[in-house]
Amino acid sequence: MPSASDHSSGDSAGRAWMRALAHRFPELPSDALAALAGQAHRVSLDANATLLAAGAPWQYAFWVEQGLLRLFYIDSEGRESNKNFHAEDAFIWPVTEVLRREPAAFFIAALGPATVWCLPYAALESAVARLPSWTALQLHALAGLLDDKMRREQVFLQCTARERYEALLRERPEWTQRIPLRHLASYLGMTDVSLSRLRAGMKLIDS
Repeated sequence: MPSASDHSSGDSAGRAWMRALAHRFPELPSDALAALAGQAHRVSLDANATLLAAGAPWQYAFWVEQGLLRLFYIDSEGRESNKNFHAEDAFIWPVTEVLRREPAAFFIAALGPATVWCLPYAALESAVARLPSWTALQLHALAGLLDDKMRREQVFLQCTARERYEALLRERPEWTQRIPLRHLASYLGMTDVSLSRLRAGMKLIDS
């Protein structure tokens, strides 16, 4: 975990963090909200800096103030495989007991310079465990993970490389503007050379 760059919750960045929590947990009284927000620390990450390393326990909830995070695996031959990206206002945490109990099998890293608030999961759960909004947020996150898993399996099994890229253009057009080609290629299950050729064939770039 990178060291904290700012512990303050009184500046504009701190107010943004407070608003992010208040938006997600509207039933939380202001004093409890302030106490919870104050247990987080803010980190500034350089490009490619690791926020969570494989083999380490995932003990924090992360809120992305600025920048992009990527979640990826590294196989036995050292090849990276991108599984997801998280942009501004993303709030991610270890949603299952296994993720909280066992060492992570993946990495979470900054794609470029990023600013992230890190809140101990134990503090989060203690403050919001009985809130309906927390139950709803967890269910929404689990449903999203399941939907994404099933969608990706369907796309990889039934779609061509071109169809996978076309689906990305429709569903995540902002990714194509912000994420380097090699990382998009990894997410789509192809090489960056193959994706470049595909884009040339689609007249998106010069061949």
